Amino acid sequence: MTAVPESLSPGRARLADVARLAGVSVGTASKALNGRGRMRPETRQRVLDAVEQLGFRPNQHAQSLHTGRSWTVGLMTTDGIGRFSTPVLLGAEDALGAGKISVLLCDTRGDAIREQHHLRNLMDRRVDGIIVTGRRTDPRPPLKGVEPIPTVYALSPSTDPDDISVVSDDRSGARLAVEHLLTTGRTRIAHVTGPEHHAAARDRARHTGELLEGSSLELATGRVHYGEWSEAWGRRAAEAVLRTAPDTDAFFCGNDQIARGVADALRENGVDVPGRVAIVGYDNWDVMALASRPPLTTIDTDLTEIGRQAALRLLDAIADEPEAGRHVVPCRLVVREST
Repeated sequence: MTAVPESLSPGRARLADVARLAGVSVGTASKALNGRGRMRPETRQRVLDAVEQLGFRPNQHAQSLHTGRSWTVGLMTTDGIGRFSTPVLLGAEDALGAGKISVLLCDTRGDAIREQHHLRNLMDRRVDGIIVTGRRTDPRPPLKGVEPIPTVYALSPSTDPDDISVVSDDRSGARLAVEHLLTTGRTRIAHVTGPEHHAAARDRARHTGELLEGSSLELATGRVHYGEWSEAWGRRAAEAVLRTAPDTDAFFCGNDQIARGVADALRENGVDVPGRVAIVGYDNWDVMALASRPPLTTIDTDLTEIGRQAALRLLDAIADEPEAGRHVVPCRLVVREST
């Protein structure tokens, strides 16, 4: 990206200035802002970065008259507390906001009637597209009656393979956790996770078992410990694991709440972490991971990137160039003192 001319004051930039700074043609810059035309995500991002850097303000009224678009996108979530939907929303706004597309947040609270109410309101507002997200990774039925409006499912994929879904890669998350523990010399790994009826718990447990089997190892207690997504469950499970398999040298937990509970139980029982037992959590929820003693090594599901990718794919769909199917965002390992 080229340097910003010193004579160009914020808010006075033209589309040509945006194009010049991003190193693209005016036509490409226009398509990136209007959500029209297929282009590489990094090209679109360069244009959005240039918009932000220059303080470019497109004339929304003129654009609406010209394109017939409302320049609004709906984001529907079942995650009332915002633990998962807020990072997704922030990522979506990063991709949409620079193009001056507004996001309308609708909380369905997991209620089908409320979902239909919000959907009717969004359709009455003639939104250009909808992003659907939630607090779980379980596949969900697609929205009903929304066929004319481009829709992308983020984190909670649609059960329809012809829909566009952007999801976290639990396989890569489990691999990063298990490989990290094996690299640090751990061979007796226990897996403590949430309710078995949750896809996230089942998938992470399955991948963990497969990875250990591939290294000619098995779970320390011979089974997965399913329970709750809570610290209390982590404490109870840790004590049960140590009674059943006292030679356990690592815990891989299904989320950070469980991992913090495990850390508490080990500390209360005089078990050195990470000297004798290492702990890896999941989600990189800083409220839990950083407050734990010691702070948790964990898997970051990159929820913000899931939101950003969902928004970019929605822009492609709005431009009549949808890319159907499930699109996976890889996880990353965050190493802290618990390993």
